[in-house]
Amino acid sequence: MKMNNKPAKPTPTVSERRLIRNPRLSSSISYMREPVREHSFEVGDTVEVYCDHEKNGERVRGWLKGIVVQVDNKMVAVQFRSNVFLTDGWMVPDRILWYPLNSEHIRPITRKPSRQKETEIPDY
Repeated sequence: MKMNNKPAKPTPTVSERRLIRNPRLSSSISYMREPVREHSFEVGDTVEVYCDHEKNGERVRGWLKGIVVQVDNKMVAVQFRSNVFLTDGWMVPDRILWYPLNSEHIRPITRKPSRQKETEIPDY
């Protein structure tokens, strides 16, 4: 019968284990970055939101025009002039819905070029 005559290794301390654990791991850790904003919203902007709302007395789901009333670092609050509903059917009494900044259900309104006639100022 063979005996293993290797001396027992002492148990490393907590600080030594942290260093031994995986030194390569620290370079491969990715930290969270701020989400890339497709659009930047400001209070007073007119936007379109995909939501459940009332149209001609019926409840429909589609794009509805609203106004941005509050913006923070993660969310946008949009207020509407017609009744809006949550997905579970409840009407929102203040007509304000909150959306994440990177939501695909909110978009700025693309303004069509206006056809206003330019009036020339006569040169006297």
